[in-house]
Amino acid sequence: MGFIAFLILGLIVGAIAKAILPGRQSGGILITMLLGVVGALIGGWIGGAIFGVGLENFWSLQTWLVAIVGSLVVLGIYGAVVGRKA
Repeated sequence: MGFIAFLILGLIVGAIAKAILPGRQSGGILITMLLGVVGALIGGWIGGAIFGVGLENFWSLQTWLVAIVGSLVVLGIYGAVVGRKA
């Protein structure tokens, strides 16, 4: 998958992960989408290492699921770290 497609995937997945994650998260939509990009990258790396599923195809359901799970994990960790400081 190309770099631009990966960024678009991460931005969309970040918004989806924020909608799925319960409760109020700190940070605006820009932070959430950037964390979505990081989460998609981490999700693709973990998915490739454990399940053999990566982020090769933009329209693959596996790609989207792995990216969403990675974004949920990153948003959860971010919420726990930032929530503890506030």
